[in-house]
Amino acid sequence: MGKIEPKIDPELLAQAQEAGVPVDQVIEDALRRALLKADKAGADARAAKWAEDNAEAIKDYNRRIRQRGVFSAGFRTW
Repeated sequence: MGKIEPKIDPELLAQAQEAGVPVDQVIEDALRRALLKADKAGADARAAKWAEDNAEAIKDYNRRIRQRGVFSAGFRTW
């Protein structure tokens, strides 16, 4: 597949930039949602790879929470 050059309405892009919309983030989020719909198996595979790649950090984070609790615990009113 060849490289795709995205075409965005220049007026719409200018309005978004003037309004302070984080265009790059909006596009990235939209692409992630579109890929999830268009390629569910691929999205599941990417999520599994992310979980595998980050397993050690997740394990460490969960251990710290068990030992120290969550940061906001002192602010709870219930």
